[in-house]
Amino acid sequence: MAVLSELEPKKVFEYFEKLCSVPHGSYNTKQISDLCVSFAKELGLRWRQDEANNVVIWKEASPGYEEAAPVILQGHIDMVCVKEPGCPKDMAKEGIDLVTDGAWVWGDRTSLGGDNGIAVAMILAILADDTLPHPPLEAVFTVDEEVGMDGAFALDCSDLKGRKLINLDSEEEGVFTVSCAGGLRMDCILPGRQAPLNGEKGYVITLSGLLGGHSGGEIHKGRASANQVMGRVLFSAMERIPGLRVADMQGGKFDNVICSANQARAAVPADKAAELEAFVREFDAVLKNEYAGCDDGITLACESGSLEGALSREDTSRVLHTLLVIPQGVQAMNVDFPGLVQTSLNMGVMAMEEDGLHFSISVRSCIASQKAMIAQRVRAILEMGGGVVSERGNYPGWQFARQSVLRENALAAYKAVTGKEGAIEATHGGLECGLFIEKIPGLDAISMGPELHDVHSTQERLSVASTGRMYETTCELLKRSK
Repeated sequence: MAVLSELEPKKVFEYFEKLCSVPHGSYNTKQISDLCVSFAKELGLRWRQDEANNVVIWKEASPGYEEAAPVILQGHIDMVCVKEPGCPKDMAKEGIDLVTDGAWVWGDRTSLGGDNGIAVAMILAILADDTLPHPPLEAVFTVDEEVGMDGAFALDCSDLKGRKLINLDSEEEGVFTVSCAGGLRMDCILPGRQAPLNGEKGYVITLSGLLGGHSGGEIHKGRASANQVMGRVLFSAMERIPGLRVADMQGGKFDNVICSANQARAAVPADKAAELEAFVREFDAVLKNEYAGCDDGITLACESGSLEGALSREDTSRVLHTLLVIPQGVQAMNVDFPGLVQTSLNMGVMAMEEDGLHFSISVRSCIASQKAMIAQRVRAILEMGGGVVSERGNYPGWQFARQSVLRENALAAYKAVTGKEGAIEATHGGLECGLFIEKIPGLDAISMGPELHDVHSTQERLSVASTGRMYETTCELLKRSK
């Protein structure tokens, strides 16, 4: 028996469970793309699948809506795959093991992929329901949104006739997003070569227990980035113990996730081993004090470990000096939307490789010039540290439109369904709306969705009741699009 079979809306959760049954992390979307195509075939609908694995499905208008303008329904089919330490699941080959208590849905020891699988499920349920009144529909399912919106970049929009876009990639019920930040990824390398040890003692230094979270939606909460903090830890250790050499630093899997753990390896002169152990104990207390209330589980520990080599003292110093001065987190707040982050950056992924330390940074800002300024600052710091930087995935922001018929209809639909007033907000997260607006002249867009908490983490969970309300709201909005 299906895990979600008793939940309502029944068809929405049926499709969601089917989508969750196949792996669909970013860059691993062929299987779920083909699944969406199979749904289109089962429903007898016209479809298109491109080389990037994007899928477009068309459905004709319901009776009485033949003259209405087409509406685009859009979501992305990739997810951020994270799992708890020790979880045996291979998320590249296996689907999500779903769990529900009737009120919430989550993954067993893994992220859920509600961002943005629930959007796809709602759209498929709409396409499958021949009783719903609606204009001509163009369902657009994009890939690799989580790694730079690659699918939206690749999508040919020339056969899309809709000039109204309902994006279902928001995560707070009743909040209708009307603007978002633009962003880019920066891939950084600080060169350095490993050299044999010279009588030093090796240590494994672990920073763990951090909450992490989405670097767009949760960067303002003051949570620690394990990558950034580990750089500070090792720099401080180097100041205390001259001669410390870094051998390895590993943390994070995704650019747009605040890193929740980092494991480093370092060597110190053998007669300084006890001093390093004392330093780690002391700095653990420092971090627990600094992050009390926002990252209460933060833990710094070390244990002896064998090492064959490490960076030279000079390379270690250069790498750690550079890491220490790279900014992290919120850089500016938005004055038009109080409480909204305007500009930020996040050091999401870090790994030591043969040629040196590699790490990636996600830069976000709703102001293009500030996005460029942060990128400029990172480049300058890396160049001063002897490093190199390349950029990718530069996507535009979405500027607030003062006039929007779609927005007014969405607010009216939500009130009709719930009896509550909706809120208009901007987001610091990246949304594909900006790219679609750039590609389709005259496009009116809005983003909305059901309640999701802690996305991109193993604590991710989806509200069942909220899913029902936002599905009804979407259907009501389509009913009003005549």
